[in-house]
Amino acid sequence: MEENKYILEMRDIIKVFPGVRALDNAQLSIKKGEVHALIGENGAGKSTLMKILLGIYRPESGEIIYKGTKVKFQTPHEALSAGISMIHQEMSLIPTVDISENVWIGRERDFRSCGLIINKKRYQETEKLLKHLKIDLNPRTIINTLSVANMQLVELARAVSYHSDIIIMDEPTSSLTDSEIRLLYDIVRELSNQGTAVIFISHKLEEIFEICDRVTVMRDGQFISEHSTGEITQDELVTKIAGREVTELYPKVKAKIKETVLEVRNLCSNQVFDHISFDVKAGEVLGFCGLVGAGRTEIMRAIFGIDHFDSGEIYLEGKKIVNRTPKDAIANGISMITEDRRGMGIVPMLSVCANISLAYLPTLGKAGFIQKARETADIQKMIKDLNVKTPSLSTNIGDLSGGNQQKAIIARWLLTKPKVLILDEPTRGVDVGAKSEIYQLINTLTQQGIAVIMVSSELPEILGMSDRIIVVREGKIVMNTKNSEMSSELLLKHAFGANK
Repeated sequence: MEENKYILEMRDIIKVFPGVRALDNAQLSIKKGEVHALIGENGAGKSTLMKILLGIYRPESGEIIYKGTKVKFQTPHEALSAGISMIHQEMSLIPTVDISENVWIGRERDFRSCGLIINKKRYQETEKLLKHLKIDLNPRTIINTLSVANMQLVELARAVSYHSDIIIMDEPTSSLTDSEIRLLYDIVRELSNQGTAVIFISHKLEEIFEICDRVTVMRDGQFISEHSTGEITQDELVTKIAGREVTELYPKVKAKIKETVLEVRNLCSNQVFDHISFDVKAGEVLGFCGLVGAGRTEIMRAIFGIDHFDSGEIYLEGKKIVNRTPKDAIANGISMITEDRRGMGIVPMLSVCANISLAYLPTLGKAGFIQKARETADIQKMIKDLNVKTPSLSTNIGDLSGGNQQKAIIARWLLTKPKVLILDEPTRGVDVGAKSEIYQLINTLTQQGIAVIMVSSELPEILGMSDRIIVVREGKIVMNTKNSEMSSELLLKHAFGANK
C-alpha cells in the first residue's frame, strides 16, 4: 500500500443516540490535496461523522487515523490546533463585532503589544487575507450588516487563515450568487493545489461533479460506496444516495386552480422593491425567482408582517388586510416558512413538539390551560402525515436532520390552517429524498385548495413545480407568466436583464 496515501481515515465509526443508531460502521478516507465530496440524504450521518472528527461527539467505537497517527480529539479547538477546520452551514460568527475580530477570534495575542491589541495590525492582516482570496469586503465592517452570502465568505476566510491541512465545507454555496460560487471554486482549487484537503458536503450534484475529485456516499448512517467523480454519472449517484431509483425529481400534480386568494397591489419599500403587484389563486403554485439580492425574500417578509413597507395594499379573498406583525398575518390566514431555517425557523434547544406547536398554541387554550392531549394528538398526526423522522416528540429539534427540521416547520404552519402558504427556499440544504417528499406535500396542499407561493434559487425546481412564474430583478417584477410559456433560458435572461 502506498505510504501515507491518506491524510485522514475514519474506520468503523459507530455512534448511538437514544433510540437512534446514527452511525453504523461509517468510513471515510481522504487524500492530501483532494477535494472529496461527502454526500447523502439528510439524516444519512454526514454531520454526525464530522462532529466526531472534530471532537464534538464521542463515538461508541471505531478509530480515526490522522497523518498516520491514531487520534481522538476532545474538543473542536484540539482538532483546529491539529490542522482541521470547518465552515459550518449555520453561521458561527459573532454578529456585533467586525470582520477582522471574527477572522482572528481566539488569536488576539498575535496582535498584542505591551498588553494591548493593535487593531491596525489586525486590520492589515485581514485586508491582506481578503485580498489574497479576492473577497471584496472591508475588515472594519460589522458582521450583522452583511448579507448571508458575505457572512459565508467571512467564514471561508477564517477557515483559510488557520492554514489547515483539512477544511470541511458544509453546504458552502447555499447562500452564494453565481459569481461568488465561482470565486469559492477558485479558492477551493487553490487550496487543493497547495496540498490542503477539502471535505465538501453538498446536495448540489452539479457542483460535486465540477469541483470534487472523489465522492463518498452515506445512507442511514452507513458507508455505501466511494467513487471517482469521473467514473460515475449523476443518475447513478442519485440511485446510490437514495437506495432506489428517483425517476421523477419534480412530481408536479396539477390541482384545480380556483378563485384568487391573495392580491398584492403596488407594494413599495424604499430602495428595496418597487410597485410589486401580483395575485395567487387557490390550488396554485406561484414561483418567485430571480438572482440573490433581487428582493424576492424582502417582498415576502413585507407581506407576512416581518418587515415594514412604505405603500401599497394587500387583499385576502377580496378584503383589504393589514399585517403589522406575523401574528396579524397568521390570524388573516397567511403562513410563511422563512429562508433562514436555523435563525428564524426552528428554536434548536426546544423539543420537536414545542417547535411544531409554536404558532398553534393560541388555539389550544381552554380556561387558561393548554390542552396537552389535543396538542400531542394533533402533532403526532402531523409527524406521521409529513413523515418527520424523530426519535420522539421530546427530542430537541436541533438534533434532527435539515430535511426533518424543514418538514417539522411545515407541520407547524399547516396546523394554523393557512389559506396562503409562503415557502422561501423550501428545499435549501435538503437531500434528494426529502426534496421529493416536500414536493409531494406541495401537491397535497394545492389539491386541498391552499395557495402556495414558492421562492427558490433553483431554476429546475421553479420550472418543475410552479403553475405560474414571476421573475424579480432589482426589486421589480420583470416577468409574470404561465409556466408553459417559460423556459430556463428565458427565465435567466429576465433575471440577468439580458432580455433588453
